Amino acid sequence: MKIICVGRNYADHAKELKNDLPTAPVLFMKPKGALLLPNKPLYYPDFTNDLHYECEVVVRICKNGKFVQEKFANKYYTEVTLGIDFTARDMQREQQKKGLPWEIAKAFDGSAAIGSFVALSETMQIGALSFRLDINGTTVQEGNTTDMIFSVDKVIAYSTQYFTINIGDMLFTGTPAGVGPVNKGDKLEGYLMGEKVLEVEVK
Repeated sequence: MKIICVGRNYADHAKELKNDLPTAPVLFMKPKGALLLPNKPLYYPDFTNDLHYECEVVVRICKNGKFVQEKFANKYYTEVTLGIDFTARDMQREQQKKGLPWEIAKAFDGSAAIGSFVALSETMQIGALSFRLDINGTTVQEGNTTDMIFSVDKVIAYSTQYFTINIGDMLFTGTPAGVGPVNKGDKLEGYLMGEKVLEVEVK
């Protein structure tokens, strides 16, 4: 199982980090050990002083595929949830300044939290999903998949030019504006179409 992630997939988020808008999906990977299963706590890593949340829609791959055409990409997932791409922002900045890869800031153990998956349906379509993240009862991020720069199907078609996708792989589809730091003791709750699907406590 692997985790494929998309960076800068919402224009407002790219702008808040002072990044240019991409002309193709910006992909990076997280290993299996990065997965934080539903309702498990995240222990604040001792190698960072600036741990950020990034709430994202996540789909789980249900078919193996390579060179998937965009028009067939919707056949490769049937379930969706929310996830949090935890990022050691201070380490990421340092790595970027040096022109070095930044997996240590994005792919560490527990950095890919996921909620409980729910089935997509006619009333819950991937291209029009609203979601939000609350921290300690206050909403900090709100988004809708209609605002993605690259749709889920476009990302699948693009990524499978380079990587084979396998059953059980997960695709983190990018985060909207509003990312920020978390602290020990924070309770993060993710809501998809108004229903709570994710909860993470930072310890």
